[in-house]
Amino acid sequence: MQQQQQQLGHAVHALHWFEIPVLDLDRAQGFYETVLGLPLRRAGEGVHSMALFPSEGDGVGGCLSVSCGGLAPTPTGTVVYLSTPSIDDVLSRVPTAGGRVAVAKTALPDDWGYCAHITDTEGNRVGLHSLG
Repeated sequence: MQQQQQQLGHAVHALHWFEIPVLDLDRAQGFYETVLGLPLRRAGEGVHSMALFPSEGDGVGGCLSVSCGGLAPTPTGTVVYLSTPSIDDVLSRVPTAGGRVAVAKTALPDDWGYCAHITDTEGNRVGLHSLG
């Protein structure tokens, strides 16, 4: 399988794609664009509408999705960590964007950087990670 993926030009990563389930795509897209300072790109139509996070080449991709195969927003499921150059900047924008800080900035061991958790406008707990 790994060889097939490489032949197709896909890099082999443990994580390939993620979907964050949302109830209101416009509201959720506005939240993430505000707190991350990055544009999300709309794709699909109707129940298959999504807002795609920026990604390059064969890197990990992901989206906000209304349908998500019957999934619903939750603060207790798997936590996806989004990369950011500055957790402090992101955390400062969370309340005004309609979310809340669930876990404050925390130093990770062995110089792995910092992490924090936020709760988005849909009720999902999402992690943040930065090296500085």
